[in-house]
Amino acid sequence: MTLRFELDPDLTARLRDGIVALWTDVSNAGGAVGFAGTVTAEDVRPTATKTFAGVDGRHDRLLVGFDGDRPVAMLLFVDGRFALAAHWRTVKRVMVHPDVQGRGYGGALMREAERVAREIGWDALHLTVRAGRGTERFYSGLGYKEVGRLPGALRVAPGDDRDEIHMWLTLD
Repeated sequence: MTLRFELDPDLTARLRDGIVALWTDVSNAGGAVGFAGTVTAEDVRPTATKTFAGVDGRHDRLLVGFDGDRPVAMLLFVDGRFALAAHWRTVKRVMVHPDVQGRGYGGALMREAERVAREIGWDALHLTVRAGRGTERFYSGLGYKEVGRLPGALRVAPGDDRDEIHMWLTLD
């Protein structure tokens, strides 16, 4: 089946539950999406609820990829709410469900994000990745450049501090 994208879909209770399930499964598969270790839907739900509250179709935007009716991929465009940086967005919570990985959905999600960003008129996209996962190679392959690192900024577990890598894509 082909991935279908929606920008700022209606956040019905069913879709919220689907996104929480996606987020939980991605996190439990080792995805760097805001949690470390095993989580339940109830662990994820408070963070998801805050995230949903910020999606207003103007500042923060939600892009969801559907396989049929099931949300299997998503990301957020987050506005820094700073006038001098209004021309770009930070991409957060990039995730693809573990049981559909390997089908090119991650690349499709990021290409759609780039297309949407250009259509809206943003000049660049910024994202961060957790070092030690190899994801910076994925984003580099899509044209993102590493522009900085915060050494040891992410404490995944006691004694397991990781760099936070900042990446940038200019949309010219």
